[in-house]
Amino acid sequence: MHAERVDLALILPPTDGRPVLASLDSFRKESGNDEAALTRLRKEFKLSQYRCATLLTQGQYQMLQVDAPNVPAAEMREAVRWRIKDLLDYSVQSATIDVLDIPVNGVAPGRAKSIFAIAAANSVIESRMNVFESAHIPLEVIDIPELAQRNIATLFEEKNRGLAMLSFDEYGGLLTFTYEGELYASRRIEISLNQLVDADSVQRNQHLERIGLELQRSLDHFDRQYSFISLAKLLVLPVPGVPELIEYLGANLYAPVKTFNLADVLDISAVPDLTEPSRQAQCLQTIGAALRAEGGTL
Repeated sequence: MHAERVDLALILPPTDGRPVLASLDSFRKESGNDEAALTRLRKEFKLSQYRCATLLTQGQYQMLQVDAPNVPAAEMREAVRWRIKDLLDYSVQSATIDVLDIPVNGVAPGRAKSIFAIAAANSVIESRMNVFESAHIPLEVIDIPELAQRNIATLFEEKNRGLAMLSFDEYGGLLTFTYEGELYASRRIEISLNQLVDADSVQRNQHLERIGLELQRSLDHFDRQYSFISLAKLLVLPVPGVPELIEYLGANLYAPVKTFNLADVLDISAVPDLTEPSRQAQCLQTIGAALRAEGGTL
């Protein structure tokens, strides 16, 4: 759900080992009306027949890594609520809180176990739920981009190796670190896809230097924090018209840097325009959200 459009992706179970992207469409909202747009899509695509998920966008939530409180699992959310109360931009009493575990296999004895705390204002969650309810679309999950990208990264992982993945869209850059299908770390880079594409040569060089520095710091931090995970490589979604990004990162990072194409892990035969890097960048998180499967992967 974007300011001026809705992106819609439908994933079906694998046929040849790859999940099937059955459809991918973008629709401009009429007068910015979310309910009208969703109602139209429900009728056109019979959305009441599917398990539906939606994504929050940057600025609508906070994702914080904190030490896990020493409490039973049933009490974890409430304990985390009070642990992060001074880190939120609003009253913790008006927050919806969820917790994501970070597996501790291989973590040095005596080191505190960490978890991700994801928080959003109740008003944000209620607004999103209400618009789906008004459009009569059954909403199962409100997800976040970090986990959507995790779902994509899982398809590219090598056995017993970690994976770093970098993408850019209209909201900025997103770097994730995954291992055995779990999210271990993430970082936002405040440089958008349009900033990279539209920059002149001087600005672009400045952007590349900043991206490279932030990636190097993140890689170093990840190595220190999770020394038991061996990173296979950094996968980067190609930025249209900016081939020097890959060249720059490859020359300045110690980790191998490769581009990735969703066609390598998804059957996209029904969506030919997804071969375009700009379309992959626009819809990567939407596709990742559609890959979500409760209790396991597709």
